[in-house]
Amino acid sequence: MLERAILESALEQLSTVGWSGLTMEGVAAGAQTGKAAVYRRWPSKEDLVVNALQAGLPKVDDVPDCGSVREDLLQLCRQMRAAMTSRPGYALMAVLHECDTATAERFHGVIVEGVIEPSVELIRQVMRRGMERGEVRSGATDQYVCDVIPAMMMYRSKVCGSEWPDEEFVSLIDQVMMPLLRP
Repeated sequence: MLERAILESALEQLSTVGWSGLTMEGVAAGAQTGKAAVYRRWPSKEDLVVNALQAGLPKVDDVPDCGSVREDLLQLCRQMRAAMTSRPGYALMAVLHECDTATAERFHGVIVEGVIEPSVELIRQVMRRGMERGEVRSGATDQYVCDVIPAMMMYRSKVCGSEWPDEEFVSLIDQVMMPLLRP
């Protein structure tokens, strides 16, 4: 299907040439179609990218159950890393790195609803299960606690250029999360 080919081409362009290098012409060429076919479906580059990201971002919706909060959080971090390092994840990072504030506002829904909120909800579920097992203090499901992992991952990726090797996850969980959650 042509629409799928165009969306895939947009993700490919974003992950290779970035936001500033993405053109409707390049997307059309990658999808082996004409520029008019792209513009008929998406009147702007922003509209195309929003749809491509919504369609392509992997869903992080599997709540790990490894038997302990520590192991569940480590597994969840690995799932989040896999989503961030997928082609759509790299495309999203290109958008975040290169867009000005006004343009980035267009992608707020994709970022918050497609990436952050589902991740935070999974973390909240892990915390609730940990409370039931007595591993986690009560009140640990508040917004700030559940935001720590996604916030650190975004910060370290964007500011520090980290690709999150497992040892960084272990440090984040052991040095930040476990002391924060301890009953």
